[in-house]
Amino acid sequence: MRIAFLAAPEGVEQIELTKPWKAVSEADGTPVLVSTEAGRIQAFHHLDKADTFPVDEVVGDASAGAFDGLVLPGGVANPDALRMDSRAVSFVREFFDLGVPVAAICHAPWMLVEADVVSGRVLTSWPSLRTDIRNAGGTWVDEQVRVCDHGTNALVTSRKPADLDAFDAALLEVFSRQRV
Repeated sequence: MRIAFLAAPEGVEQIELTKPWKAVSEADGTPVLVSTEAGRIQAFHHLDKADTFPVDEVVGDASAGAFDGLVLPGGVANPDALRMDSRAVSFVREFFDLGVPVAAICHAPWMLVEADVVSGRVLTSWPSLRTDIRNAGGTWVDEQVRVCDHGTNALVTSRKPADLDAFDAALLEVFSRQRV
């Protein structure tokens, strides 16, 4: 499994990046950090700076077809910055166009709203995104993890860091069905 992790240069919630990354690695997958800029990204523990991580690929040079899945970690600032970058939005939309599975946690479904891929889908997120998801044509549910197969691809979503164990198990199961 080759899995893309999309993160902005600053603002990703560290545990929502590192825990799924570790799960993919431990399942003999290859996690790839994709960002809008080369160099390193700055992760956060909520509002406090945490570690930095090296970018493997820049979003403008990456293709969804080269991956078995996409993980969208949260953090409020992360998806808010990414949704302002048309290349990042197109990258996310490409996974849906190609039928490649996507997993998004916490505030990351903002990217799904921006990519216009939630209509007719059932998903969960941090509760403050509920209205955004409904306004975009999706159905929001308050569940630890939700796998939605009603669309071009499988979509795995979770609400918050406390849901990471269930999120990781679901994304590994879904991604293992897909092979490049």
